[in-house]
Amino acid sequence: MANQPQYTRVGIYLQDKHPIRDGMEYSKYAEQKGFEAVWQAESRLVRDAIVPMAAFAAVTDRIKVGSGVINNWTRNIGLLAATYLTLDDLAPDRVICGIGAWWDPLAKNVGIDRRKPLVAMRETVEIMRRLLAMENVTFHGEFVHVDGIELDVVHGRREPRNVPIMIGATGPQMMELTGEIADGAVLNYCVRPEYNIEAMAQLGVARRGTQCL
Repeated sequence: MANQPQYTRVGIYLQDKHPIRDGMEYSKYAEQKGFEAVWQAESRLVRDAIVPMAAFAAVTDRIKVGSGVINNWTRNIGLLAATYLTLDDLAPDRVICGIGAWWDPLAKNVGIDRRKPLVAMRETVEIMRRLLAMENVTFHGEFVHVDGIELDVVHGRREPRNVPIMIGATGPQMMELTGEIADGAVLNYCVRPEYNIEAMAQLGVARRGTQCL
């Protein structure tokens, strides 16, 4: 890649406009050009993020692959942690879990009551981290209830996994929580510059070192 520009902290964000195989080619091209990450959206009931992430990871070697974002309501915490363990098996140290609190009316229309989203997110992040650290976890919160579970790897890597957790935060309270507990924030796009300035203040970036993408 001699004489080719290297772009630091630049990524591509894919939704469902393009076929997944085209996204695989875009991911390879972005890696060749030195992009940091490729992100796959998951919002409407149209395209799951996990399958494209696996496809992008399978055809690349260095670029990070992130979910932008999944929600913390529709996958139980054991399955959620096992999913990212599996992605990390495919692309060690390249997977990012972008996770958000979802939105209504879609959540309500599929039977999800998004009450106390801050509490639910805090519990999800805490227990997912502990599971990816290969701990045996018992926890009884308001939303997460687990008894003596762990990522039961029989064949393969038993060591703790390096999967950063970034919260897709929108409101000021979720921004503050993100600055407190997350490895980074996945901010909204197509917003005015003032929005990002306000978001940075709410995240407390200078104090906590939270990454913003």
